[in-house]
Amino acid sequence: MKFEKPAGNNPIDQLNVVGQPLSRIDGPLKTSGLAHYAYEWHTEAPDAAYGYVVGAPISKGKITAVDTQAAKRAPGVLAVVTAENAGPLDKGERNAARLLAGDNIEHYHQAVALVVAETFEQARAAATLVNVQYEREPGAYDLAHEKPTVTTPPEGETDKKVGDFDSAFATSEVKLDAQYTTPDQSHMAMEPHASMAIWEDDKLTVWTSNQMIDWCRTDLAKTLNMPVEKVRVISPYIGGGFGGKLFLRSDALLAALGARAINRPVKVMLPRPMIPNNTTHRPATIQHIRIGTDRDGHITAISHQSWSGNLPDGTPETAVQQTELLYAGANRLTGLRLAKLDLPEGNAMRAPGEAPGMMALEIAIDEIAEKVGMDPIAFRILNDTQVDPANPDRPFSRRQLVECLKTGAEHFNWSRRNAKPAMVREGRWLVGMGMAAGFRNNMVATSGARVHLDDKGTITVETDMTDIGTGSYTIIAQTAAEMMGVSIDQVVVRLGDSSFPVSAGSGGQWGANTSTSGVYAACVKLRETVAAKLGFDPQNATFSDGQVHDGNRSAPLAAAAQAPLTVEDSIEFGDLDEQYQQSTFAGHFVEVGVDIATGEVRVRRMLAVCAAGRILNPKTARSQVIGAMTMGLGGALMEELIVDKRLGYFVNHDMAGYEVPVHADIPEQEVIFLDDTDPISSPMKAKGVGELGLCGVSSAIVNAIYNATGVRVRDYPVTLDKLLKGLPALA
Repeated sequence: MKFEKPAGNNPIDQLNVVGQPLSRIDGPLKTSGLAHYAYEWHTEAPDAAYGYVVGAPISKGKITAVDTQAAKRAPGVLAVVTAENAGPLDKGERNAARLLAGDNIEHYHQAVALVVAETFEQARAAATLVNVQYEREPGAYDLAHEKPTVTTPPEGETDKKVGDFDSAFATSEVKLDAQYTTPDQSHMAMEPHASMAIWEDDKLTVWTSNQMIDWCRTDLAKTLNMPVEKVRVISPYIGGGFGGKLFLRSDALLAALGARAINRPVKVMLPRPMIPNNTTHRPATIQHIRIGTDRDGHITAISHQSWSGNLPDGTPETAVQQTELLYAGANRLTGLRLAKLDLPEGNAMRAPGEAPGMMALEIAIDEIAEKVGMDPIAFRILNDTQVDPANPDRPFSRRQLVECLKTGAEHFNWSRRNAKPAMVREGRWLVGMGMAAGFRNNMVATSGARVHLDDKGTITVETDMTDIGTGSYTIIAQTAAEMMGVSIDQVVVRLGDSSFPVSAGSGGQWGANTSTSGVYAACVKLRETVAAKLGFDPQNATFSDGQVHDGNRSAPLAAAAQAPLTVEDSIEFGDLDEQYQQSTFAGHFVEVGVDIATGEVRVRRMLAVCAAGRILNPKTARSQVIGAMTMGLGGALMEELIVDKRLGYFVNHDMAGYEVPVHADIPEQEVIFLDDTDPISSPMKAKGVGELGLCGVSSAIVNAIYNATGVRVRDYPVTLDKLLKGLPALA
């Protein structure tokens, strides 16, 4: 099915099942332990051996010698896999470094060997006996130190210019020129990276924890130099990903290599302390923002430039993209710079680009509003735009940022905020309120599904879409139930298997909208097939309560499936995204208390008002948003990978040293969804909301801290040492 013009009325608009706050259909399986995660396919891969990864203890250099004899003689050891005996290996299109090092070490904890043994403990013990000799080379590990040497955009990127920023900024009546930094951050998903692999003749099956089945499959085939049709990837349940499991990682490759070496199933799980350095992380940024306005607060010039670092084949953090679209202004400049660093690979983490970009931009907007002497909400509303600022002939499909801000202000009692900082005190606590706009682009991609109907009227949906804890099973079931006129109990959903049609996968906030659109397309074809089987007019047939109706005639849905019916289709998007800018918007509001003596910050309450297209399931959508808000709190106050700038690795590489929010940190959280049905986005008229709930939260917290204390912090996270010197006197 091609989606080339705005959606008209269709069966989804009935909202009998879609749009209802239903509980997750996979919940009982997860709470009972019956949902199999990547490490748990014991029946399907019996008698599995265990692999333990040996990681490089240097960040850059060469391997000069490898001695595996002692490890091979250790109790229970079945094989030791290295680049020398693994066979010829390529590198996946989406990997910045090789997943099994050859002669060169590209980053700390890059895998150099896999020890396979009968038990996990035997593999772990033998891994200490693998003797690898290295020649360390000097590397670059400090973004701030490398920044002055970076003068041009990375390959494939160019600065984006509209009007004449330099002249407009120079003549602006009010100016802001400031630098902001965000640190390296880790995904820290609850489920570690884990995989099981088995070979049957020349065919490989891998059970893994991966968000993008087709990406994983194609890159695994490329790395192993084998036909993609001989690789099957299975990942029906994922215990958190946040972008860290978008790509093929070393656990999947090494499980496959280990299984091939011993002709037996092998399971590999990365130990928690290895994950930040061996896999991917959100790279640090240095962001330079300049804003000029007239005396009335109209933006006349805006510039946002960002520096980040990565391995030679890596890409930059796209932290400026929201600044190209969020506010009006005739003269604009945005640009990215990439420093070559020898740290582990920087790549996607929840809401890549906008999340760190909004952390800077929305502080800067508060700062310039204060310089102008305007309320920060009023300033944002004044500079709203309903068209792409760089192309005024290209309108937004739906843009309710102003409604988000006004609704949030009223609901949060913003009018009670004292605009002068450090004026509200409750006992030992300085109290402040802050807000920020939220923004995340709406992206769409081809997504397919296969739908079956049996003689009992049961609908079975198959797609390689994944569920990373966000509720994919449920919204896909809701879509099929709505389209075929049955209850959700009559729908079976099967996900995360590369033998199913290729979907858009889970990531980038595109998963819900595109995967359900693919199911919609397949169900449209099934409806036509059913109507034809029953002798009904496919154009006039309606489906409800397990029946098919055509005028005065009706028949049970199941009657069309004396022999099971199966159809398959994909949603393919046309150029509507070129004709219209498609984005999602939010208003984030926060109240904090700051201890006047210690600088300890306590977030007291949080509100997100979201305009994100049709909300397919308000219950699961709310869970996504409050989870994102929680991650935003972590980014504001505690999350930071500490770089050893001498040796080039992340020091706090486990959950004991890398701080994340816990229940005690999380206050009252409230979410409001505006009616934002968008027919330009898809036949579902949805967009996405999971990452929108993060974008802007951290800056709202920092703005609230400023309102509470008068201390403006531009370097994340806001730790006690950054507040103490500026706190008001105790007296």
